[in-house]
Amino acid sequence: MNKPPSRKQPKPTKDNLQSVTIDVAAVEVPELTTEEESDRLHLERKVERAFYEAGKALMELRDRRLYRSTHRTFEEYCKDRFGYSRDAAYLKISATEVYENIQKFLPTIGRQIPMPTNERQLRPLAKAELEPNKQASVWEQAVDQAGGKVPSGRVVKDVVDRIREKTKVPNPYRVGEICILQPKDNPELRGKSGCWGVVTHVGEYSCTIQCGDGDYTAKVEHLKSLELLEEDCKFMEQLCMRLRRLYEVGGRDPAVDWLLQGLGKQAKPYLSSLQAKLLGAVEREYKIEWRTQK
Repeated sequence: MNKPPSRKQPKPTKDNLQSVTIDVAAVEVPELTTEEESDRLHLERKVERAFYEAGKALMELRDRRLYRSTHRTFEEYCKDRFGYSRDAAYLKISATEVYENIQKFLPTIGRQIPMPTNERQLRPLAKAELEPNKQASVWEQAVDQAGGKVPSGRVVKDVVDRIREKTKVPNPYRVGEICILQPKDNPELRGKSGCWGVVTHVGEYSCTIQCGDGDYTAKVEHLKSLELLEEDCKFMEQLCMRLRRLYEVGGRDPAVDWLLQGLGKQAKPYLSSLQAKLLGAVEREYKIEWRTQK
């Protein structure tokens, strides 16, 4: 039986390019197995929690002081090893703590609420320093505002701002007041518990506190006033300046730091006779002149 002559497809040219048809065989994509579905979910969760794992790792490095063989401080270590500034490192740690609070207090009965997937979504909550259960409530409201999806940091900030405006309490502190720092859960004030300082700026929710070794920003809930008389506040302010000038001395003897740290935590508007002599001796040693201002 003679076979019909085969018909060759014309070679594509500029003139017949639009008339050429190409048969493409359909490729069947195999469905994921149950094991593959489980692996995918596991890996997706690891990607989503990458920022959380980073924060947990930084927290452990800090708390166990695993940087001490190469660096004097955690901040120096983060800058050299990861290129993180002090604020960036502590924001990652704070975001991790917020994530854990949301995970603990988020009501999930009867509904599936998505969890945060990156640090930027949690920055407004970390900075606001709300109570753990309030953090979970804010996240839930932000998810609702985002239509049930993971909200952006801007959406979370909108919810935080609304809540803070409703519960706004006037800042009770004033410039020149002497306060004690109470870090509580604020990692940026770590190691400053019990230190006193002078209020130099009053904001809506925080104050700038001038201590002997530097300036710090503290929320109102992290401060406690000594409720001193005006003349006592003036004495403490002058003492703070004396300590600061000594802190600025480079290559000072370690014994000086011992004296400065002790005075920096003695929240009393006076010096004992011995303390006054020691402080005066150190100032003379480093040729620092000081006259009591009236």
